[in-house]
Amino acid sequence: MDAVNEWLLTWGDNLWTWLVLPIVVLLGLYFTVRSGVVQFRLIPEMFRTLRDRTPRTDTGEPQSVSAFQAFTISAASRVGVGNIAGVGTAIAIGGPGAIFWMWLMAFIGGASAFIESSLAQLYKTRDKDGFLGGPAYYMQRGLGARWMGVLFAVILIICFPIAFSSLQANTIKATISGSFGDESAAWLPVVIGAALALLMGLVIFGGVRRIASVTQTLVPVMALLYLLLGLVIVAMHIERLPEVFSLIFTQAFGPNEIVGAALGYIILTGVKRGMFSNEAGLGSAPNAGASAAVTHPVKQGLVQTLGVYFDTFLVCSITAFIILVSVPDLANAERGIDLTQGAIVGALGSWSNILLIVIIFLLAFSSILGNYYYGQTNIEFITSNPGVLLGYRLFAIAAVFAGALVSADVVWNFADGAMGFMAIVNLVAIALLSGVAFKLLKDYTQQRREGLDPVFTQARLPGVRGIEVWENELSVTGPIDLPRARRR
Repeated sequence: MDAVNEWLLTWGDNLWTWLVLPIVVLLGLYFTVRSGVVQFRLIPEMFRTLRDRTPRTDTGEPQSVSAFQAFTISAASRVGVGNIAGVGTAIAIGGPGAIFWMWLMAFIGGASAFIESSLAQLYKTRDKDGFLGGPAYYMQRGLGARWMGVLFAVILIICFPIAFSSLQANTIKATISGSFGDESAAWLPVVIGAALALLMGLVIFGGVRRIASVTQTLVPVMALLYLLLGLVIVAMHIERLPEVFSLIFTQAFGPNEIVGAALGYIILTGVKRGMFSNEAGLGSAPNAGASAAVTHPVKQGLVQTLGVYFDTFLVCSITAFIILVSVPDLANAERGIDLTQGAIVGALGSWSNILLIVIIFLLAFSSILGNYYYGQTNIEFITSNPGVLLGYRLFAIAAVFAGALVSADVVWNFADGAMGFMAIVNLVAIALLSGVAFKLLKDYTQQRREGLDPVFTQARLPGVRGIEVWENELSVTGPIDLPRARRR
């Protein structure tokens, strides 16, 4: 098993170093320039569109989940072990400088997140719960390449509801075991895995609206709890904060004396762990973004860009500050959840273990639900057979149960490689379709300059094929005669 783990680690590092990293950076910069730095220029619009009311049908029912619910589904997947264990691993391997590259790639990746989620909205389709969409759908509808969509869907199903959800379950188990000092108890992983599997089954068999309802409650609670915990620890060590910022910036551009990491490895670690956490350009969040009922595709592009910032600049940063203000000596530091857990307990005392268990559970379980939804969306792209969907649900539940029982090292390294392939397929697709996304952005900004709440119809992009659900103009009350009603 050690040989397999070493091979996966070497193979994944080579893939990221020579292929994924250059594509992520170059395309992110291209999207940033072509869009006029949309990820910074339209920050006020991101908050405005997050509060949009949901367009309704003629009978008064919501057409699908709201913009905010779609935001929480994607945030549920984004905010998980990557924000606690992943950041701890990044700092242990790459030192404080890895956080700078995580921040920088979140900003650059914000443009990629905007492109992919705007395209997911444009090429979405209807189903019984509302809307479905994502990279597989815009690969088929926008590029006419169903084979590419199926390839992406298969990689995502392996990566998210299987590998990543197993990691979430494993982190919950490790946190509980470490907190009670009973890591050798054979019965504990079985009980934890069974409890997680049962809870997951109770939620996912209720459909996307139940998932949205649960994540809409969990995400704000878990974020608030964790941010408050972090702020208390930072306040206790406020005198170290200037030094921490100095370390993050100075060690981003040179060899890290603390852990002996070379510059290239610092950058690679920051980018890889950052993408695992915020998923910008990865192709996962568009599956949630496409589910929202909005009046213009760009609105979800902006909301999902805000999700990248929420994940990295808030949640990941608070983890980094917790570790760096509490652990002045990173030499021989533990990796992953152990580093973060040790920093919190060292700052607040053993009682904080209980609070950390609650936070980890909320973070990881909400990620499991988000990961499951991404997989379901792509299963339904491949086939509409209800038996296949049932089999997928049972397999996803089994993966969570198994994740609490196995060692995480092989799964982490395998997931990194799968994530790299998934990012490549998605980034190639959005690069080829980016011209359509830029036209959408131009239409949106033009309507805003006219003082309108932007509304999109298929007729506004003549010649673009594969668009299904944008036949009529939609307002918050359903199909109506515009433009008078959409002025603000």
